Amino acid sequence: MIVEERIYKIKPGKLSRYLQLVREEGLAIQQPILGNLIGYFQTEIGPLNHVVHLWGYQDLNDRAERRRRLAADPAWQAFTAKLTETIDTLENRILIPTGFSPLR
Repeated sequence: MIVEERIYKIKPGKLSRYLQLVREEGLAIQQPILGNLIGYFQTEIGPLNHVVHLWGYQDLNDRAERRRRLAADPAWQAFTAKLTETIDTLENRILIPTGFSPLR
């Protein structure tokens, strides 16, 4: 298993709009294609206006195929046009569990 960590810095004043869009539209498109949503978080302490979400995949090939299918989805394309208006920057990391991690 690998975990994709996506970190979004949201534009000032746009966090509630970002969360509303994801809650009301985004997850319904993403989850059937991407599958394993581990968690969706917002920062409370430290750098503010950040959203972090974690997605689990079997391996890099599984991730690449699922991300390809999502990018090709017309509903996702229409949704991202709205969502990107709220995002300042995006950071993406692939995390590999240690041998003793409860998620493997």
